[in-house]
Amino acid sequence: MIVPSSSRTLVVSDNSSLRFTSLAELSSGNLLAEVDLRRAVVSLKLRQDKKGSIGQFLTPASVAELMAGMFNRLDLPEISLLDAGAGIGSLVAAFVAKVCQHPQHTSSLRVVAYEIDPFLIGYLHQTLELCERECQYVGISFNYEIRETDFIEDAVRLLQVGLLNSAIATEFTHAILNPPYLKINAHSQVRELLRSIGLETSNLYTGFMAATAQLLKPSGEFVAITPRSFCNGPYFRNFRKMFLEMMALQQVHLFESRQEAFSDDDILQETIIIQATKQKQKSSSVIINSSSGAIDDFIMSHSVPYLDLVNPDDLEQFIHIIPDKISQQIVQQMALFTCTLKDLGLTVSTGRVVDFRAKDYLRTNPENNTVPLIYPVNLSNGSVDYPKITKKPQAIVHIEKTANLLIPNEHYVLCKRFSAKEEKRRIVTVVYDANQFNYAYVGFENHLNYFHKDGRGLSLTLARGLAVYLNSTLVDAFFRLFNGHTQVNATDLRKLKYPNLSQLLSLGTGIKEQFPCLWEIDQLIETKLLSMSNLSENNPIATKSRIDEALQILTKLGFPRAQLNERSALTLLALLDLKPTDSWQLATSPLMGITPMMDFMAQHYGKTYKPNTRETVRRQTVHQFLDAALIVANPDDLTRPINSPKTVYQIETSALELLRTYATDEWEKSIHTYLASVETLKKQYAQEREMSRIPIVINGEIKTLSPGGQNILIEKIINDFAPRFTPSGKLVYVGDTDEKFAHFDEAALTVLGVNIDSHCKMPDVIIHFTKNNWLVLIEAVTSHGPINPKRKKELEVLFKSVQIPLVMVTTFLSRKAMVAYLTEIAWETDVWVAEDATHLIHFNGEYLLQAYQIEKRKTF
Repeated sequence: MIVPSSSRTLVVSDNSSLRFTSLAELSSGNLLAEVDLRRAVVSLKLRQDKKGSIGQFLTPASVAELMAGMFNRLDLPEISLLDAGAGIGSLVAAFVAKVCQHPQHTSSLRVVAYEIDPFLIGYLHQTLELCERECQYVGISFNYEIRETDFIEDAVRLLQVGLLNSAIATEFTHAILNPPYLKINAHSQVRELLRSIGLETSNLYTGFMAATAQLLKPSGEFVAITPRSFCNGPYFRNFRKMFLEMMALQQVHLFESRQEAFSDDDILQETIIIQATKQKQKSSSVIINSSSGAIDDFIMSHSVPYLDLVNPDDLEQFIHIIPDKISQQIVQQMALFTCTLKDLGLTVSTGRVVDFRAKDYLRTNPENNTVPLIYPVNLSNGSVDYPKITKKPQAIVHIEKTANLLIPNEHYVLCKRFSAKEEKRRIVTVVYDANQFNYAYVGFENHLNYFHKDGRGLSLTLARGLAVYLNSTLVDAFFRLFNGHTQVNATDLRKLKYPNLSQLLSLGTGIKEQFPCLWEIDQLIETKLLSMSNLSENNPIATKSRIDEALQILTKLGFPRAQLNERSALTLLALLDLKPTDSWQLATSPLMGITPMMDFMAQHYGKTYKPNTRETVRRQTVHQFLDAALIVANPDDLTRPINSPKTVYQIETSALELLRTYATDEWEKSIHTYLASVETLKKQYAQEREMSRIPIVINGEIKTLSPGGQNILIEKIINDFAPRFTPSGKLVYVGDTDEKFAHFDEAALTVLGVNIDSHCKMPDVIIHFTKNNWLVLIEAVTSHGPINPKRKKELEVLFKSVQIPLVMVTTFLSRKAMVAYLTEIAWETDVWVAEDATHLIHFNGEYLLQAYQIEKRKTF
């Protein structure tokens, strides 16, 4: 995106407000960029504890844009938008930008934004002024109102008035929302207000969602980003029933990472975006999308029947978000187990010792008259590590006052209540083996859950079988599907279904002191519980485990967090042609392009991604694999340009040998040797590709272009076209298929009044023809199209701030290549053919007929 530099001037004044010296040149892209810049500044100024205390986290532009893109009905004659917790207005700005870009946009847009923080209201005013200007550009009548009052109080007032006049209350066609996340006291005024509109809830975000939905008109659209926790659990039962009765879910967007949606803030909750319509009639299906984060356009998309998402006969009205085929298979396998803990004669409770309440009785180490105190930190590899050198007390005094905090020293299964951010497993359990402790009683700290039988222990075999089941990949994957928070509460464990008693005892038989590893656990589940079912052929656990293994490999190879995701794991597996049940020793190295990789992911791993996400695989995974020398590009033809549609990739030979040793005794030794030599490999492949590069001279300096394709033509533009038709011209930009550009004179462009956004689609060569003071924009056509009317318009918009004339030239290697595009070339542009280097073709020049002297060389 190119805009005049004067329109981007930003002033940060002493009173911490932002203002713009010019608004006249703002475009939709600029609107979002400028508002997000304010958000970044404001986030720095807002102390983290303040954000947490009011439950408010400002929405990044990437999230806001994703949310605004989920609305369907943007062509209504009149739109009224509600933002119940507007902050600085990021969501409103994204919505306005989307409306203005709509080919059949509305004629009238009214915005009502609620905000009570005086610090943010000034910024909100500025954002809405920018939105007003944006709408003026495209002819939309824009009105806005900032309500500096508590949203819940005002919503309740409107809804009570609406009992007499429904048109007053239900005034909005659209609502966009990032509600505050804050627990509310049972006796607070907010809780009472929400009860008055029929909602009993313990968290403010669901109150905002419910009140917003009630203020929508019939068929009104609702988009909100919230914690996922409302989808299940008893705390949100009342909210789910209210919300799902009046709203029909249409889309759900999941984020693989807890961190990515609000990467600037310390967010533990899993977040989701939902899009719903205010209507009682439900759709036949719901779209479930998922991505690593909001800026990741590698989006997996999956359609599920509405009845699979929300079962109308379910009294709890749980929302079962199933993102892909693997998840469906996991649900099907878990349906084989029908026992509840009550059926098994078991129950689960939270540890009785709350350490800050019992601090007078806690001891750092075991002493006389103490018994063991077990914390989550003591849980390790399926058993209890005790005593342990840690900051946590390891013993509790056994006296009459602590007797009710202790339980008999018998066999139990312990489960962590909390998982750390991005921890690999959500459910972590161990066997508490009483034989390892010479005490009559034991204490379990409050951050643990423990399974017992009427307050007493289990048989050791049953405890081991239960721990195996709970630690399995199957149970962990199922739990993650439907529990969006970081806690594993006793209530959650009670709601799980379990194998019958004989199956649990079968799992526990044969397990001794050494608890099995995860692979062995999953094998036990497969052979003892699933082998007799007809679901064992499509093994979702093998699929998930293989993806996890690929992630472990990428972690060992030292890839950064941006590549430690499912997309990169699946790309690696595709390049190895490794299916879920194949041994790593069967890995191969086929030549494979991006599209075949994605086909492999869908066919063998049940991961179907949107077709337009290929470029993300290339930019966010394949490029990094190339940089790390894990793969090589076009080994069958090094002269093939990297951006050719025929480009293929292959696992590097040494990397293939390494990966074939995974899960063997040779792995640790092999990975150590490989990492020690990988820098040499990088240099070797860089040298091989460098030998094929095309040398050019710019301003007396030798530079090189990547081999093949359009760069062969670019070399001819520089060496033949430029001296002949733009003598003494200055090269200010030369593109390169491998590296985006080979030469970029930013200062020269700035002098011409041009600022370049890194995402814009630049011409291949730019020359400032100083003699005529023209800016010559040149496209080199070998595989992509010429300067057609659409591209001509794009270039005029990109360079609209340039005050000197633009000259646009399409270039070809040969006349034969040109003929295929003759009907597309835009009027008022030129064509140059390298094999006829002394001539230009001008399409519809100043004179329709013009005489030339034979000796005279044609110039522009």
